[in-house]
Amino acid sequence: MGETTTATRPPEPDFSAITTEELLAYRDAENRFRASGGARAILGWPHPGAAIGWQEIALPGRDLPVRVYRPTPTGDGEATARTDLPLVVHVHGGGFVGTAAQCDWTNSHLAARLPALVVSVEHRLLAPGSPLANVVEDGWDVLEHVVRHAARWGVDPARTAVFGESCGALISALTAIRAREAGLELTAQVLVNPVTDVTRTMFDYASMTEYAYSPTRALPLLRFFRQLAVPPGYDARAVSPLYADDLSGLAPALVVVPTQDAVADHGRRFADRLRAVGTPVQLSEYPGAKHAFLTLPGVEPQAEAAQTEILQFLRTALAQ
Repeated sequence: MGETTTATRPPEPDFSAITTEELLAYRDAENRFRASGGARAILGWPHPGAAIGWQEIALPGRDLPVRVYRPTPTGDGEATARTDLPLVVHVHGGGFVGTAAQCDWTNSHLAARLPALVVSVEHRLLAPGSPLANVVEDGWDVLEHVVRHAARWGVDPARTAVFGESCGALISALTAIRAREAGLELTAQVLVNPVTDVTRTMFDYASMTEYAYSPTRALPLLRFFRQLAVPPGYDARAVSPLYADDLSGLAPALVVVPTQDAVADHGRRFADRLRAVGTPVQLSEYPGAKHAFLTLPGVEPQAEAAQTEILQFLRTALAQ
């Protein structure tokens, strides 16, 4: 969980032949890099108006870290005493690699500029013996815990949104569905470059064919992701938002799709399904942007525009 000043980024492994030991070593080294000060030039600098810190939440059977972003008090009594902030529960991307710290740029800006309390889930990472179902539980349990203890966290539970990128967007979409089933009314959901299908049809999309090996080697990575996410015996449809039985009555959604992305059609198809059942959805495409562009403002020129769009969407949705 801790940040380091410097760290060396490891080379990307061969995901078609990686062993469990190599996976664990790779993700430890990669996550140290993403949490290091040296990664700021790529991942972006946090907003100075947000306080950032780690906290542990006691959940059933486990303690789970979350990264908390809170607007810094301005000094006047009213701002210092605020206990009615909107809540944004965020899930980072990566699946089998990644850390909430990689999203400091976007989450700190949301906290400072909405303003809002942003709670980012440091979920269990995919690995042999730790499938996608674990990550799904982590996303839901953190949302339910913070909403249940809203006064302790200083948030208004009536103004709650979920937000995620890639695998994190998959978790956020499933969390929105579960919230509706549990009678927890969300205000909004933001899904950036979402993976929405982890069934055997995951690879049967035009964008998957077009961007399988360019601009990155996405196909081997996604095949490995699916291997970890839904091992034999797991119901892949149950953790695929695209195949949810009922997508009606969900919180309004902003679906952000970078066009040079193997899973671009996952986002487009999910937006179509939401629209078909009357769930309000805004599909926003970023021509030429690559998969993880929102978390790479130092090298992806459209990251700032997407961050601004997300900010405006949430500001409108959460304003009450």
